[in-house]
Amino acid sequence: MSGRKYRAVLFDLLTGLIDSWSLWDSVAGDPDDGRRWRAAYLKNTYAEGRYRPYETLVREAAIEVGLSPDLGDPLAARYAELSPWPEVPEILGKLQGTFRLGVVTNCSEALGPIAAARTGIAFDTIVTAERAGFYKPHPRPYRLALDELGLTPPGCLFVAGSAYDLFGAAAVGLPVFWHDRVGMQMPLDAPPPLARHDSLYPLAPLLLDRG
Repeated sequence: MSGRKYRAVLFDLLTGLIDSWSLWDSVAGDPDDGRRWRAAYLKNTYAEGRYRPYETLVREAAIEVGLSPDLGDPLAARYAELSPWPEVPEILGKLQGTFRLGVVTNCSEALGPIAAARTGIAFDTIVTAERAGFYKPHPRPYRLALDELGLTPPGCLFVAGSAYDLFGAAAVGLPVFWHDRVGMQMPLDAPPPLARHDSLYPLAPLLLDRG
């Protein structure tokens, strides 16, 4: 496979590029509680379909795992504390200028740009679930990003952060590199990604060294 056939790279934001898990752990006050809270949020969000306020789903997930729904407020207030995974500036810096870069995120219009800015990268498009009107893995967010880049799926690689994105990206024909940072279980019926790694370091050679 030649990586140079791609003209753009789309990224999941809050797991693929950002260590959002640490912020949820901090707000919850305990890593185990934070992990359970975020896992419940992810499961519920990817089953949601049409957009309901992101902040509402965050609060509902807290209740589901026995935490206070009021934790949703400090989580949103502390979004500017989010940090990218350590290699993100280096890897995306190598890609920028050669590929168009974008984000497809299950986030609100208010919080998505705050999180994206934490990467230090000026993206060509940032598609939030709120703007698309649907949560991933519904096709609409992925297709909206492709439309805004003026591309068809074969010309774009999607970098997933969650196993749920394997379904959504593949459903619209996007090839997938799975950045499985936190060691998620791959569903038995999930479409296989082109590659699966626990860091983004293999992404640059995949795209740049096979032209």
